[in-house]
Amino acid sequence: MERIEAELFTDGGNNAVVRLPGRRFPGVLVQGDSLHILRTDVAELVEACERGDLGDARDAAGLLLAGLDSLLERYADALREHGIPRPY
Repeated sequence: MERIEAELFTDGGNNAVVRLPGRRFPGVLVQGDSLHILRTDVAELVEACERGDLGDARDAAGLLLAGLDSLLERYADALREHGIPRPY
């Protein structure tokens, strides 16, 4: 394990926006349990598609999209607050 200093742009919650040394843009630190939930949501979407259940697939995709939109908004807000242009 290596210890480093990183810049923290948001609170240290489940999805902290941080910049590691040597990186131009910050990234999002996703906690392990949150990553597992994201993976589970994707698996539910895949399973609904395999079953041909478009209703469940649409619902799962909608929840997944909403979660990712929220994460992306938090990231964009943090960059804007610190005068950093978005990398996209």
